[in-house]
Amino acid sequence: MILNAFDLQGKVAIVTGCNTGLGQAIALGLAEAGCNVIGVNRSAPSDTIEKMNTAGYQFLDVRANLLNQDEIPSIIEQAMTEFGHIDILVNNAGIIRREDAIEFSEQNWDDVMNINTKTVFFLSQAVAKQFIAQGNGGKIINIASMLSFQGGIRVPSYTASKSAVMGLTRAMANEWAKDNINVNAIAPGYMATNNTAALLADEERSKAILERIPAERWGTPADIAGPCVFLASDAASYINGYTLAVDGGWLAR
Repeated sequence: MILNAFDLQGKVAIVTGCNTGLGQAIALGLAEAGCNVIGVNRSAPSDTIEKMNTAGYQFLDVRANLLNQDEIPSIIEQAMTEFGHIDILVNNAGIIRREDAIEFSEQNWDDVMNINTKTVFFLSQAVAKQFIAQGNGGKIINIASMLSFQGGIRVPSYTASKSAVMGLTRAMANEWAKDNINVNAIAPGYMATNNTAALLADEERSKAILERIPAERWGTPADIAGPCVFLASDAASYINGYTLAVDGGWLAR
């Protein structure tokens, strides 16, 4: 049956930045589809842990500062010790800094680029090595953005980093598809999360954004879970290097 191709029973997924918002919805969606989930966060994902425990899902809480690339081997080691294999990586962790481009600081540039681009690449590299050692391939899903396609306002480092995520998704897919590793990305549209709280609070900007979305609503974290489960499944086995916009039609307008 075709639905069997979407089944993730027994798979092991690493999800970075899953304490709230999109990452939490992704982690819960993968768990509901059958995955054992490893959540990688800088602080305790208390709400996610509670939701996982209540639903009876397997969840491993791994603490790491993703600004520090030296912590990546420990993430892989803890995942392997607990579950013995890794099948899926979702690079969701990311930060945004808002400041006029004319005044944008080097610190705001470096922090965003390190988390959103450098860590995405090197964590993907480490997981891809594990996939190859296991010999059965795997799935890497990066979280891009509407600003992978557009320029944005007052977020130059975020725009640069998310444009890089789309490019890296293609580049990694080009080299790793032969190893049965699918690398794809999801570009969320305007989602009601803590990352967009400033936009939601700006009545004028929020109204302008909503007027351009054909679906006539902001997205929610739950809107991302289904596409993520799809890309993590065998149903997406011939999709490589693609960035899927989940935007309510924003880019079509």
